[in-house]
Amino acid sequence: MIIDCAYYQDGRRVDEGELSLPEAAARSRQGGGFVWLGLYEPAEEELDRVRETFGLHELAVEDALNIHTRPKVERYDGNVQLVILRTARYDDAAEEVELGEISVFLSPTFVITVRQGVASELHGARQRLEQRPELAGSGTTAALWAILDTVVDGYAPVVAELERDIDQVEATVFSGAAAQTERIYSLRREATDFYRAVHPLLAVTASVQRSMDKRLRHYLRDVQDNLLQVDEEIAAQRDLLSTILEANIAVISVEQTRVSIRQNSTIEQLTILATVFLPLTFVTGFFGQNFGWLVRSIDGWGAFIAYGIGGLVVPLVLLYTWLRRSRSGPREAGPAMR
Repeated sequence: MIIDCAYYQDGRRVDEGELSLPEAAARSRQGGGFVWLGLYEPAEEELDRVRETFGLHELAVEDALNIHTRPKVERYDGNVQLVILRTARYDDAAEEVELGEISVFLSPTFVITVRQGVASELHGARQRLEQRPELAGSGTTAALWAILDTVVDGYAPVVAELERDIDQVEATVFSGAAAQTERIYSLRREATDFYRAVHPLLAVTASVQRSMDKRLRHYLRDVQDNLLQVDEEIAAQRDLLSTILEANIAVISVEQTRVSIRQNSTIEQLTILATVFLPLTFVTGFFGQNFGWLVRSIDGWGAFIAYGIGGLVVPLVLLYTWLRRSRSGPREAGPAMR
């Protein structure tokens, strides 16, 4: 879909209305100015018409239709360059980074921008250029500078929102509570994807600078400074997220250890209780049988105390002695080993 198409001469927009493709191609051949054609998610048939009208290379058009993971610069016949940029914006509702793409076909007589994704708004870039006619008079490279400046300016809010999310996760982890590991992984993946969109753009701007007018190089260096700052901040965020992930794993491990200790203590108490009742159950079960000898022999208080009570007390004393020795054994061995 064509968003806008205009002809610029001597740094100013000549026509207020939108030009058709044949009119734009005819104006671009006149010389003395340039055409800026903006498209948003065009269909393949529409982009084919643009290719035939402006004589673009078919491989360049194919690149513009596909989403790339890294910015790049390609040079084709006819003094045409294809500059691919990655755009970004932060979606507050989904709490994630949305990436888009802008493909810029650049020649001395025309600029064609193909936008993919909602994060690729360029209305501000066109306004910025039209408000600076002294820069727009430099030609199509001025339009490329305005596009780069707009794209890089859009990175700063994304960095700030990611920083806010990271601070929230960091506060949760370092307060001693376990954060959602999935959320940390998601943030690190978003930071990594954002880094892949930003870092290669440093090489792209360096390549573009060599072909720019001297009047624009100072402005492009300002864009490069902002881009370098964003690149460093994203790299720091990735490192911080790695540290937070390790700390979160340590917090989870400590919590699991505490749970394991509580479970071991409970099991130990149940084991001692079962061990105490095991010999008592045996003694009471044995003397509860109706053997003739038992019935004839245990007929007084003395025999009852000797066999009945004694049979219960003796196992308890032996069990208590064994448990005490087994518990004190490791502590007594410790100093001897040192």
